[in-house]
Formats: sequence, C-alpha cells, structure tokens
Amino acid sequence: MKSIFITGSADGLGLLAAKELVKQGHWVTLHARNEIRSKEAMQLVPGAAGVLAADLSDMQATKRLAAEVNNLGAFDTIIHNAGVYKASAQQILNVNTIAPYILSCLVPARRLIYLSSSSHLSGDATLKGLKSVPPMVTYSDSKLHDLILAKAMAGKLSNVYANAIDPGWVPTKMGGADAPDDLDKGFQTQVWLAASDDPKALVTGKYFNHQRQAKYRTESDDVEIQEQFLSICEKICGVAFQKS
Repeated sequence: MKSIFITGSADGLGLLAAKELVKQGHWVTLHARNEIRSKEAMQLVPGAAGVLAADLSDMQATKRLAAEVNNLGAFDTIIHNAGVYKASAQQILNVNTIAPYILSCLVPARRLIYLSSSSHLSGDATLKGLKSVPPMVTYSDSKLHDLILAKAMAGKLSNVYANAIDPGWVPTKMGGADAPDDLDKGFQTQVWLAASDDPKALVTGKYFNHQRQAKYRTESDDVEIQEQFLSICEKICGVAFQKS
C-alpha cells in the first residue's frame, strides 16, 4: 500500500485518479481549494484517508499546505495535479508553476508526478515571461514549467522517480465536453506511476502520454534552463530548493 497525496483532487483527473488509487487499497489524501470543496471531495471519495484545503493561487496558503502535508507523515507519492486554464496570468503562475515548485521544495516523496500537457510544446523555453516584472506566463508556458520542474527534480534528487505527464485533451470540466481523448486513459498514467512496480514506471525524468514516453521540448533537459527556472521561482516565492 502506498501513501499518496494528490493536489486538485476535488474534481477532474485528480478525483478520478484518487478514486482508482483508493479502490486499489492505497492511503490517499485529497486536496481541495476550500472547505466546501473539501467536504464534497470526501463524499465523492469515501475511502480517502482525509483531505486538506488550500487555495494554491495564494503562495502563503501553499506554504501552509506543505506544512500540513508533512504533519501527516511521509508520503510515497505526490501527484501535482492541480491546474487552471481559463484564469488570469497571475493565477496560472501561482497554481500551475509556483505551487508545484513550493511543494516540491518543502514536501519530500519517493515518487513525484507532474501534470503537464501537449500544449507545453508551444511554451516559452527562454523563460522570458517568468523573468518579467511582474511575471507574465501563459498556460502553455506553465505546462513547460511543470516539465522543467520534473526534469530538475529527477536530476537533483537521488532515489526519487520524478516524471511529467500529458493526460491528453479529455472531457473534464477543464477540457470541455467535446474533448476528443479517452477520459479513462487520462488518469491511468498517474495511477500507474504513483503506485505500480512495473519496471517501465520506475524511471525518472521522463514525459509520458498514456503510459508511453512521448515527444517533448528537449530544452527541458538543459541543466542551465533548469537552474534558471529554480532560481526565478525562488525569487518569486521566497522558497529555496535544498538538494536531499
């Protein structure tokens, strides 16, 4: 049995992954934006171990969440699933980029899973928007950031499996009812990487789509870009990454 924490698990792919992992017998802690959503999440995943509430668009709330997660004990897996799409540039930055960075810095786990997207292929690998004052990033930029973060964690953390995922364009609230991809396949890769002992899942620094390694922006492999990304995130949120 694995202990697993999933951000943004009150609906969408995070909720579906949580349900499947609970069904498999794992100890799953949910996360929701606020207390109302937390209660709804527990009703939807009755076998969950618990739920934590935090608005990831608020950096201070994300830091408090990290402390609350650590207070629960060690986790085997963290799925950085939370994300926003139709939102302001500030919300996209805080939720999609800075929140997973903060949690990666402050909450250790053996398996780290980051939800990216095929849209990362059109993200800005120069990090120009992230460097601007104030930072201005698009959704595509943020999904490239998630891949860069996964690659950085894979390179810096020993005995850790850190990977990024493209779940596909699936019919969730974010993806819309007309999204063409398979909803079941949209969350099964997260489940697989979170808990499976399949040797194909026990890898690090990879980018997956439907349990297969997929095409990605190779700039994310550049250690200099990774270091720039970590340094900029530290300046934005005041949390430094410390190599374990």
